[in-house]
Amino acid sequence: MPDQTGLEIQGLEVRYGPVQAVRGVSLRAEPGTITAILGANGAGKSSLMKAISGLAPASAGRITLDGEDITKLSPHERARRGLSHALEGRRLFHRMSVEENLRVAWDFRNRGGGFKTVADRVYEQFPMLTARRNTPAGMLSGGQQQMVILSAALIHEPRYLLLDEPSLGLAPVIVQQIFGFIESVCRERRTTIILCEQVAAIALRVAHAGCVLRRGQVVRSGEAAALAADPTLSAAYLGG
Repeated sequence: MPDQTGLEIQGLEVRYGPVQAVRGVSLRAEPGTITAILGANGAGKSSLMKAISGLAPASAGRITLDGEDITKLSPHERARRGLSHALEGRRLFHRMSVEENLRVAWDFRNRGGGFKTVADRVYEQFPMLTARRNTPAGMLSGGQQQMVILSAALIHEPRYLLLDEPSLGLAPVIVQQIFGFIESVCRERRTTIILCEQVAAIALRVAHAGCVLRRGQVVRSGEAAALAADPTLSAAYLGG
């Protein structure tokens, strides 16, 4: 396993035809930290995350992972290098059970043994899934679905984890549980996490650093504590 030197983005641009969704973004995620990507709906957050994981091609710029240029690599090759991406929208196989969804995530890169140990660890982390292990994912609550998605994204112990809007549509008590888990993953596993959120206060409570996007550009960046202490942040940059 290569030494972690971080994930670095330099002058990244993403276009969808004539629409430029990301404009010259540069940022660095230090190893073993949480970096919050903040901004209103349509600010370019999801496009940035997709460019990092390879789901959206970069029209310009450079992405390096532990010093290796991954800008032209396929999503599969980026995953092989320890990058995992949990997309917005709770994308599960809704007719398949909780355990079948976890098995699909496991089999994506592994054949055969070891799954039971991994599944048992998931149920230990999220006890409320234990009684739902044979329940179709589409019948779970939003919070339970998010727990399955996080578990599937972490099933291969990635070194880098991209999380897109993990709090979206969840009750406050579940949001606290989800973010507590995210914080513990970073602290205990030393996973480098890039967290995309509209709700700045939630993300900045667990993040070490952050940046704010507006119309595809970085308009603010710095330590999470400094951003959280800025009373003008929400009104100036997160409203549209």
